[in-house]
Amino acid sequence: MTNTRRERSVLAAATAALVGGLLVPAAPAQAAPAQAAASPARSAAEARGTAPACVSRDVIKHEKTVTVGNNCGQVMHLKVVINSGPDLRCWTYQRGEAWVWKWKTGSYGKVVTC
Repeated sequence: MTNTRRERSVLAAATAALVGGLLVPAAPAQAAPAQAAASPARSAAEARGTAPACVSRDVIKHEKTVTVGNNCGQVMHLKVVINSGPDLRCWTYQRGEAWVWKWKTGSYGKVVTC
């Protein structure tokens, strides 16, 4: 029973670290997108795939910053995948909307639909 408690404690600490704000959104380039319902533990493998070319990505690697913009003709549900770090949640981007993101751990991977 001691091992089970220890395992739960380790799992709870890991979950708290992932959910505890390691990724911090910066000021929006335009109005903030409405957040889509998504679990913070959702992995990139569960996402639908790489976002289309009409979604802009402006990455500044040394500042750990990315600006994601919706230049598509429709509303897009997108999230940023961070390699060796926690991914962002899924966000809803209206047409013409952009959002600036910063992260602390890992490196930019890609933007996926979700």
